[in-house]
Amino acid sequence: MRGIRLVLVGIGVLLLAWGAFVLFDSVRLTRIPGVALWIAAAIVLHDAILAPIVFALGLALRRVGRRATGMVIAIVQGGIVVGSLVSLVAVPLIVAENFAPANPTVLPLNYGLSLGIFWIVLALVTAALSVGVFLRWRQPVAALPDDSGR
Repeated sequence: MRGIRLVLVGIGVLLLAWGAFVLFDSVRLTRIPGVALWIAAAIVLHDAILAPIVFALGLALRRVGRRATGMVIAIVQGGIVVGSLVSLVAVPLIVAENFAPANPTVLPLNYGLSLGIFWIVLALVTAALSVGVFLRWRQPVAALPDDSGR
């Protein structure tokens, strides 16, 4: 197990080094602080907002007791994670809309409205899947035929 961990740490260090090389090779030095700020904001967003919300929802669903299965909890947490990732991609576009680019084809959509519609559809799909799994879990299992030959 220790050998596998060392290999994985080595791969991680190599990937970090490659990422740093690509960053400094393809981004102007004057833009590095902005990239660092974006990465720091993503870390804060994840650790201070998203992770506690997912944890609290999972804890609340577990307190429901036997009324919710682990699958329902996983579906709800998965929905939150997917929505958070899409929001992480969409929020910079929403902010960029306020700066009115010179070329109107750069940001052709209403990203705020699109994100809101996405969250509504995601909530409906997550709720439907959760209810479906919950109802399937509550159904009694049909008695299996006895194969003992009697």
